[in-house]
Amino acid sequence: MATLIAPDHADPIADAEALKKACHGWGTNEKGIIEVIGHRNAAQRRMIKEAYEQQYNENLIRRFEKELSGDFERAVYRWMLDPMDREAVLANVALKKSDYRVIVELACIPSAEELLAFKRAYQTRYKHSLEEDLLLLLVSVHRYESEASEPKLVEAEAEILHKCIKDKNYNHDEIIRIITTRSKVHLTATFYRYRDVYSTPITKSLASDQDKDFVAALQTAIRCIKSPLKYLERLVTEAIKKRGTDEDALTRVIVTRAERDLGEIKELFYKRNSVTLEHAVAKETRGDYEKFLLALLGKQD
Repeated sequence: MATLIAPDHADPIADAEALKKACHGWGTNEKGIIEVIGHRNAAQRRMIKEAYEQQYNENLIRRFEKELSGDFERAVYRWMLDPMDREAVLANVALKKSDYRVIVELACIPSAEELLAFKRAYQTRYKHSLEEDLLLLLVSVHRYESEASEPKLVEAEAEILHKCIKDKNYNHDEIIRIITTRSKVHLTATFYRYRDVYSTPITKSLASDQDKDFVAALQTAIRCIKSPLKYLERLVTEAIKKRGTDEDALTRVIVTRAERDLGEIKELFYKRNSVTLEHAVAKETRGDYEKFLLALLGKQD
């Protein structure tokens, strides 16, 4: 369930004019910017960008980069990108920071079709493939898409995973093959089989060695495949509770999920924390950045 509140119909020319006015003159009208882009879906934002460039011969995103700053500017920049282009930018930033958790998120949460579109967007923007920049099987192999799992295969592969983890042979070819090629339906069944037979979740079995980069990436992949919404809720909770809020993670989740399933993430957040996500965001963020995130969360004045 999306949280973004957008009109069914919007006039891109009028919106472009409003944004030009907000960015013109002495001092930027951040409230005016939020009132427009904080209530427009991806298709409407794309039309606004096109109308703005036609009207004023200027790139709207670049104008925002000049007018805005800090966490607010970064959030607006990512929001204004087309969804797959945004994924490409997030991947490139993560690569520069060696933040492989973000790469694993981007590789494991989307469908196979969405992952392909994301890889194409990366190729278009950076003129080389994501696989060239990151030797990671999660983005380079073909994952089978199936709506069913085979019980005997599930049983056998749960046993393989258990043996490799028990022997601390985490980068064994069989683990990599199973995690990177099996369908999400099959993997979810395999993870539940692992839990039922060995009386512990597979992620808990990996916890003792989570300080190792590969194991941490493996845990992230499993969580993203098994229950992406729970993973994202946990990410938001950790971002907010961290000493010094992790604005990058908080922005990433809200901006990328506001048009998809942020409503479900909000519900999971409330169940865990007994406080609404809107309240937590208002407490931990400030100024225009706070107002923008709250708009995407669906909070109405």
